[in-house]
Amino acid sequence: MFWALAAERIDTRGFEFEHVLRDIQTLNEWAVDGKLETTAISLHTYPYVQDRYAVLPHGASMGSGYGPVVVSREPLTRDMLEGAEIAVPGKMTTAFLVLRLYFGADFAYREVPFDQILDEVKSGRANAGLLIHEGQLTYEAEGLQKAVDLGEWWLLETGLPLPLGINVARRDLGPEVLHDLSEVLRESILAGLENRTEAMEYALGFGRGLDTELADRFVGMYVNEYTCDYGEEGRQAVEELLRRGEELGAFPKPVELDFVS
Repeated sequence: MFWALAAERIDTRGFEFEHVLRDIQTLNEWAVDGKLETTAISLHTYPYVQDRYAVLPHGASMGSGYGPVVVSREPLTRDMLEGAEIAVPGKMTTAFLVLRLYFGADFAYREVPFDQILDEVKSGRANAGLLIHEGQLTYEAEGLQKAVDLGEWWLLETGLPLPLGINVARRDLGPEVLHDLSEVLRESILAGLENRTEAMEYALGFGRGLDTELADRFVGMYVNEYTCDYGEEGRQAVEELLRRGEELGAFPKPVELDFVS
């Protein structure tokens, strides 16, 4: 999504961008302090930062019928899973929230960096693990089994795609700057989609060992029509997930969803 910015392939309208690469849990924590002017965060984090940030109308990571996966060494039923300790990639990730919604209650968990969860489960240090990012595609090759696909469960539950990551920008930039910034970031996403081969070559540099085929498959899962614009269905999905989170008591106060115009 930001290849075109890094490669200077679009007009940035005077904006200067510094690309800061961190895992999503770190970005979530930084957003609470308003550290970055524009950033990716988990949708789950938005209620905690809604006073500082507005949602950009593009850049979402949203999948229909697939999403974060809970895996284990041996087959686990839902009842068995409820009694297991699950390694999770962070309490502020959307995957964590959706797993709470799946159980309808709290569950036993331990926070582990997302790229160490596969090893935690394989070694037996964790009964099960909640996988985000490319782990959703590689767990079978590691000899693990799927207990539940939360995106599949969400689609059956709601008929909607599952929104996971969102892009936000700080409100103190002001309406005019927010609008222009949003347009530049939208153009970057479109340029990446229109120049997929070049953008994929750039993205592979951050692929943590993924081969081209798996990387292309993963990008295809989460950089899609919802990434360019949420659309009516995407916004409905966001509202439904946040509504259910509120019902569960997951947020400190009511959520006011606000998109940059």
